[in-house]
Amino acid sequence: MPQYTPPMRDMQFVMHELLNVVDELKMLPAHADIDADTINAVLEEGGKFAAEVLAPINLSGDAEGCTLDKTTHEVTPPKGFKAAYKQYVEGGWPALSCDPEFGGQGLPHLVNQFFYEMLNSANQAWTMYPGLSHGAYEALHAHGTPEQQKTYLPKLTSGEWTGTMCLTEPHCGTDLGMLRTKAEPQADGTYKITGAKIFISAGEHDMAENIIHLVLARLPDAPVGSKGISLFVVPKFNVNADGSIGSRNGVFCAGLEHKMGIHGNATAQIVLENANGTLVGQPNKGLAAMFVMMNAARLGVGNQSLGLTEVAYQNAVAYAKERLQMRALSGPKAPDKPADPIIVHPDVRKMLLTARAFAEGGRMLQGYTVLQLDKALKSDDENERKDAEAEVALLTPIIKAFITDNGWLATSHCMQVFGGHGFIHEWGMEQFVRDARINMIYEGTNTIQSLDLLGRKVLGNNGATLKKFGKKIAAFIEEEGTNETMQEFVNPLADLGDKVNKLTQELGMKAFGNPDEVGAAAVDYLRVVGHMTFAFFFAQAAKIALAKKDGGDPFYTAKLATARFYFAKLLPETATLIRTARAGLAPLMEMEEALF
Repeated sequence: MPQYTPPMRDMQFVMHELLNVVDELKMLPAHADIDADTINAVLEEGGKFAAEVLAPINLSGDAEGCTLDKTTHEVTPPKGFKAAYKQYVEGGWPALSCDPEFGGQGLPHLVNQFFYEMLNSANQAWTMYPGLSHGAYEALHAHGTPEQQKTYLPKLTSGEWTGTMCLTEPHCGTDLGMLRTKAEPQADGTYKITGAKIFISAGEHDMAENIIHLVLARLPDAPVGSKGISLFVVPKFNVNADGSIGSRNGVFCAGLEHKMGIHGNATAQIVLENANGTLVGQPNKGLAAMFVMMNAARLGVGNQSLGLTEVAYQNAVAYAKERLQMRALSGPKAPDKPADPIIVHPDVRKMLLTARAFAEGGRMLQGYTVLQLDKALKSDDENERKDAEAEVALLTPIIKAFITDNGWLATSHCMQVFGGHGFIHEWGMEQFVRDARINMIYEGTNTIQSLDLLGRKVLGNNGATLKKFGKKIAAFIEEEGTNETMQEFVNPLADLGDKVNKLTQELGMKAFGNPDEVGAAAVDYLRVVGHMTFAFFFAQAAKIALAKKDGGDPFYTAKLATARFYFAKLLPETATLIRTARAGLAPLMEMEEALF
């Protein structure tokens, strides 16, 4: 069975040495009293919950899966999941970053994000049950009526109730403008919702006493397309005026999807039959409200793959140190044993270091982005809020797509380290691979994220937000430009920054002539920009490590070695990506459809 140790030392490095989060957060009135000891203590306890409660039921939960009673439409999650959720709620974990007005602890989102990385490492399928609730909470916190907030937010904050997002329908996935679910207004101001939704994560279970579905639907007079979508709260059980649970609502699970991975999570087919619902936000403006939830989910999905990358790496390293196979080409490294441990072989090291670099790079990018999110939500400086909000919007599709692509590669590499044993369920590695694959698909496929980045976040404002982020990179390069020990990091970073600027301008000109050029280049472009962000953070990490590596702490020696590996072996991928992005639309469209 796979093991998991929370990477507290690296988390603390990212927070306190790279990002100086305490000083940054103290500038926000809501977090003026935050200190490093509090953050560390919370995360250390969270790590214990992840490693001791969730990790032991991950493999068994995958094997058992969820069970649907077709008579009652009730779903039972795998053994141990409900008890773990009860312990999670009793520990106060759902309330970490929630508003104190609704019973939350008011801690920074950054703390919650690092906590959830550990939960995802330990058990992604389980973590999706409470994870979806955070998105529902955020959407209602931003757009709910005072009555909706009073009714639902305290229960979502406490974890007594969980939440879902009901978007996808059998005939439409990303193209939500095609959805058909209907909402009929009632005389009392409520609505009757009728329709069918699919792929609803955590859509039905018995772990909480109520499930709050946020449902996209159309009003009778709604305009066609995405401009005619409204958002509704549809609870599994109706809620009485005093807040108590009432009668069963007309929303139920008609089936469970048979999936490649995340077997422990109930991916439900949801049917609504005259279900009672209330409108969230303005009529026909549902996407604006739902995007609050979707963007939170996209950051969360990136965090899922970061968690899987970390746990897969840990287990692959442990195996590589113990597994004996062949001798090193340069001669025996363990002459007292019948063969050398496979960690001596260069390609095994390459696979391990790739996973390690993707985990450490993803952790730095996630930490930085969620720190900006805290500023966007809590700063009392309007300009700082706007700048931080724009930067989070820019980096969100990169986190979702780049980190999940990397997670797929990393978990595959780690499974490969195990050889034939990696293909066997008991070792846990093939589950990490299967679980990682969904993260590239849901909450907007990675192609959708790439189109969002290039088409909307970059070209949509003539590169203004990207240029602001680029100025931070340029300032760092200028600061370290004469530091000889930093040239191996600064020079490649500066070179890539120049190439990204040129590529962006070139693609903008092409798109002006034919918008399909964006679709031809977007996936490669996102990966290039993703590497630019990783290179920026690894260069900063290397600067810290260089200054501290002679102090006797091997952590900094390892950090420097990982940064050098990243720049030498992973960053050069950008040369190919830039070339393929520039190849443009023609090679993709020359072949007639009939010839496919």
